[in-house]
Amino acid sequence: MTKTLLRALAGETLDVPPIWMMRQAGRYLPEYRATRAEAGDFLSLCYNPELAAEVTLQPIRRYGFDAAILFADILLLPQALGADLWFVTGEGPRLSTVTTEADFARLGSGAMIHDTLHPIYETVRILRRELPEDVPLIGFAGAPWTVATYMIAGQGTKNQGPAHALKAENRALFEALIERLTETTIDYLSKQVEAGAEVVKIFDSWAGSLKGEDFDRFALEPCRRITQELKSRFPGLPVIGFPRQAGEKYVGFHAATGVDCVAVDDSVSPEWVAENVQPHGCVQGNLKNTHLVTGGQALVDETRRVVEALGKGPHIFNLGHGITPDADPENVQIMIDTVRGR
Repeated sequence: MTKTLLRALAGETLDVPPIWMMRQAGRYLPEYRATRAEAGDFLSLCYNPELAAEVTLQPIRRYGFDAAILFADILLLPQALGADLWFVTGEGPRLSTVTTEADFARLGSGAMIHDTLHPIYETVRILRRELPEDVPLIGFAGAPWTVATYMIAGQGTKNQGPAHALKAENRALFEALIERLTETTIDYLSKQVEAGAEVVKIFDSWAGSLKGEDFDRFALEPCRRITQELKSRFPGLPVIGFPRQAGEKYVGFHAATGVDCVAVDDSVSPEWVAENVQPHGCVQGNLKNTHLVTGGQALVDETRRVVEALGKGPHIFNLGHGITPDADPENVQIMIDTVRGR
């Protein structure tokens, strides 16, 4: 097996960890900005298989990352379920909300999502043809809780307050939405794998706002169900889980969900991760993304710190969160060279 990412996911400790970045196809790259301008807008780019494949390939060509991640968005699934979705320049996504039984009744389910999402599967097929042989393709979806927070609020929120409120005030409706998202996420990721994705990642960006039993029920349990069902359909499929800002709840996440790798954010130290999370399986992370803006010796030192702290077990080098638009492309190269010991 020459794909180092797959070796790390299988539990192998490598001399040099495989490296990729969340949002590695993004606005920090001039070539991405040019392609996005050609597409017209963000959603048009997501739904144009040729251009979405192009922006996925750009960071591979430029940097030689050890994995590519499908260019798409976690909110394409609610759009496929029937939610209205649009993006406000400088502010981010907006959706029609699901806060009543009538709203929920208007959502679709099952196979109907594929009518909207078929261009995404075509992007996967193009990428499997065009990626270098040693670069695996990661497919992904948002976790049910995180996607639900956007669907309930109609936008991103600081503390996910509207979702917590619905959970408290209309538990049955909230649980029905989580259930619908869990089922359709399994179907969506299955189609990505059938089209050629070799790894899948479940992004639970707002997992950290779930506490105690709520974390177990609405972050951990949906991830377990999705992982279990995907592995039964596709034996040997590696799954990465990212319950961002889970803190102490990172401990035991491998065993509780069945994921092959737990991605960790930068609110926990790599030394803590090495002691508490990595003994249970592969970990991914966790350089603070601001270092790619500020650069300098701190970038080199912190990159080395992550590599050294997590070098005694299976590790995929990544950021603690996605790269930001103001990052310097030169700093990305410095990070990669530092990881690879150049």
